[in-house]
Amino acid sequence: MTPTSPLAVVGLTLALAAPLAWAQSPSTPVTAEADPVAALVGQLDLEKYKATIKGLTRFGDRRQGTERNRQALDWIEAQLNAYGCKTERLQYEYTEAAPRPAGTPAPPRPAPKTGGGRGGPPGQGGSTLFGNRAPTGVNSDPMLQADARLRALNAEQPPVGTSRRENIYCTKVGTTHPHEMYIVSAHMDGLGYGEAANDDGSGTALVMELARILNAPGVHTGRSIRFAIWNNEETGLNGARAYVEQRKDLQGIESPKGSGKFPEPTWLGVIQHDMMLWDHGMPIPKLDAKGKAVLDDKGQPIYVSPEEQRAEADVNIEFQSASKQAEASSKLAWVLHAANGKYASPYPAMVGPHMTNTDSVPFMDLVPAVSLRENERGMHIGAGWNPNWHQPSDVFSTYSDKDFMLGLNAAQTTLAGVAQLSGATVKP
Repeated sequence: MTPTSPLAVVGLTLALAAPLAWAQSPSTPVTAEADPVAALVGQLDLEKYKATIKGLTRFGDRRQGTERNRQALDWIEAQLNAYGCKTERLQYEYTEAAPRPAGTPAPPRPAPKTGGGRGGPPGQGGSTLFGNRAPTGVNSDPMLQADARLRALNAEQPPVGTSRRENIYCTKVGTTHPHEMYIVSAHMDGLGYGEAANDDGSGTALVMELARILNAPGVHTGRSIRFAIWNNEETGLNGARAYVEQRKDLQGIESPKGSGKFPEPTWLGVIQHDMMLWDHGMPIPKLDAKGKAVLDDKGQPIYVSPEEQRAEADVNIEFQSASKQAEASSKLAWVLHAANGKYASPYPAMVGPHMTNTDSVPFMDLVPAVSLRENERGMHIGAGWNPNWHQPSDVFSTYSDKDFMLGLNAAQTTLAGVAQLSGATVKP
């Protein structure tokens, strides 16, 4: 069966350029019939989004292979089923290496093969590191977590050797094109002895909120939408890679034949969400009580993240320019960018070509694939723009409502884009 290209649907970009439904006049109500996308986006709520993130943080950092990870999967499954989105699990094997002996340094990471230039050294995904940079890394010391309760919750380590892991997903089946689908995804495992509130509770909660809204009574989509929650992202995108390996050759096959059921609809696009909350800008010099720059033992300034979200905070929509689907992925990114401009508030979106180190990467040579983030993964997060990344400070209380609103803005962006791409309608 020949799939409909998502970029046959890119004519939707023109529709997105129309005036906002709610801007017609102050007295004109937004109705589902007049603009179903606006009606759906209007169902997003900051407090509900925060509550879903908070629910995920009860399981600590949700490190893969642990009981807290399995309990979090069960909780996510219960929520999705309660929304009317029937869940399935994909199982795969993962081999955990023995931990390095205490005091043994980590092996050096290979230098990026591309990127770099006038601004500085190369970053991940073909990016360049500009300006001030702060240290990055994964906290492996539980004693750096000041909260004794959280230390105890995160104490269990993954078992050494090979054992089973699971992803979880559910599907909104399309009414006219059930054999085609968009995948909306995030990863639920974390690291660092915190609560993994941002990395990636913020993305997982976003996907769950979209599943809640799009599976509500009266909501229909022409094409199918799969809401996928990956595991083992932090170990090398293993959960997403397992999904691609097990499911890529099943696309578009009707089973049983003649049933009208498609266990794996043909992939039209993958939209990943990974770290949605922190856009405080480039690190700045740390100052002492007298306002003088604090220096390290080499006499160089120590850089720290600004405390407040930057005024020009935005949602970064990334594709990978070196992928086989680069052109189609770029078009998908611009559809989401247009959706942001029409339906999201208050933060704008930016499109970039350096998607890397996230669960859309295993898909990017097979199907249009993008990721939404708080910052560009290579150039910004890779340069230390987020001090909570894989750290004990990645806890719910770290973030302000301005931070959470950035995540909700990304949810508005994706919901609006996917609703249009899938042909969503709302009927009372």
